[in-house]
Amino acid sequence: MSRLLLMLAGVLVAGAVHAAGDPKRGADVFAEECGDCHSAVPGKDKKGPSLTGVNGRKAGSVTSFAGYSDAMKSSGITWTPEKIDAYLMAPKSVVPGGRMKYDGLPDAQRRADVIAFVLQMK
Repeated sequence: MSRLLLMLAGVLVAGAVHAAGDPKRGADVFAEECGDCHSAVPGKDKKGPSLTGVNGRKAGSVTSFAGYSDAMKSSGITWTPEKIDAYLMAPKSVVPGGRMKYDGLPDAQRRADVIAFVLQMK
């Protein structure tokens, strides 16, 4: 029961952080933290897939990107703001065996900002 309450509290806090995200600041965070490997342009993949339209997308499903790990393709993840937040915080914990060479973004506000930016990319 206490574990369930902790999980629920985490979801509520994550949702509040997402609501406070600033997409303008998020564009800067994206450029600093994500832009070397991911594009904000539809159909333009780099070392990783384009992140346009990621919200609601099944992990490992961008057909133009061939570099997904088996772990990512079989993760069963559908990207939501909460799942993106968890992944940005600790990618190797969310998708063990994934190929992304990124240790995570510990700052909750910077994560909220980059998520706000990514969510508005269509």
